[in-house]
Amino acid sequence: MNSLQLILTKSRYLGPAWVFASLNIMTGTWVLYIPKIKETLNIDDAQLGIALFCFALGTLTAIPFSSKLIKRIGVGKMTLIGIIMYSILFLVPLIAPSYIMLCLSLYIVGIFGCLTDISMNALVSDIEQKDNVHFMSASHGFFSLGGVIGAGIGSFLIEYIKVPVTHMAFAMIFVIITNVILAKVYLTIQGKKESNTKKSKPFELMKPLFGFTIIAFLIMGSEGAIEHWSKLYLQDIVSVTSEKISGFGFVAFSAMMTLGRFFGDAVSKRFGSFVIIIGGCLISILGFIAVLSAQLLITIIGFGLVGLGFSVVIPELFRLAGRAKGISSAEGISFVAGFGYLGFLLSPPVLGFISKLESLKLSFTVLLIASCIAMIITLFLNRKQG
Repeated sequence: MNSLQLILTKSRYLGPAWVFASLNIMTGTWVLYIPKIKETLNIDDAQLGIALFCFALGTLTAIPFSSKLIKRIGVGKMTLIGIIMYSILFLVPLIAPSYIMLCLSLYIVGIFGCLTDISMNALVSDIEQKDNVHFMSASHGFFSLGGVIGAGIGSFLIEYIKVPVTHMAFAMIFVIITNVILAKVYLTIQGKKESNTKKSKPFELMKPLFGFTIIAFLIMGSEGAIEHWSKLYLQDIVSVTSEKISGFGFVAFSAMMTLGRFFGDAVSKRFGSFVIIIGGCLISILGFIAVLSAQLLITIIGFGLVGLGFSVVIPELFRLAGRAKGISSAEGISFVAGFGYLGFLLSPPVLGFISKLESLKLSFTVLLIASCIAMIITLFLNRKQG
């Protein structure tokens, strides 16, 4: 809880952490209207999957030039610019008059999503090193909290705000105003200068981190899939007709993930990283079994269990990657995070195609299998480590 107290009592740490929350407030609000957009444009799951892939493609496009842009502008300024542009541009998919415009707008949103994501993580890392504090895990907890705010409060507002773009505009104004107010604590931070040491090649990094990257890809891929498809799952598979109730799968997932991340450090300290990852995977497996029951209450509880299980996995993978022998902690963490983020972006469109072939129930069965594979890999790595 020390890191959470640090964030809540000092604006120097609240400012960067709030960017994490803001990113997911916008995404969580967008998720609520995916079924509406699908209906308005008269597209199927496969076409929606392609549109979501455009978001991922925008992110992948931004990765090669993001570090140079951040270095030129400064990590603090780029963080604020990124979240402002991300918030404004997310209005466009909701008013897209055609499927092509939907894909194009999501591609551009993906570019600024990537710039914001890399900037805010670099900002927190830089402050941690300067101040000799640790609040990265709690900052990711704020990301989950943003999902609760965006999808949770949004699920109630959706009954009263009949125009989707109006709802998104309110979220945009809130996010921009709060971030502009808090940005003064980090705006002048330029970021850590690059060293002159020879950089490790990707294949050299892969060797000690291979297992971690696969786990990160599977778990973060499942996170991305739940964020984009949970509401449709409740509507199509569980047959929920209420807009308000159908958003609660993602709300339960985000709420339990937030709780787990705020308390995960204490549990990790007691039991160790490998044990907590295995336990997290096991909880998520039980959660997916509950989700596949297709019974409303059990399914929502299942989404909550998945969120609780996943909450501890990624922070512990970062911790293990930072301790990997032969490479720096920054290289290890960024490499594992990169593969995880790739999974987060690619899984929604992949599940869309699977759903087109069979149903969303098959798609969520694939996520169950992914959690089982992640647990098996962790058991193997733990035995090898011992």
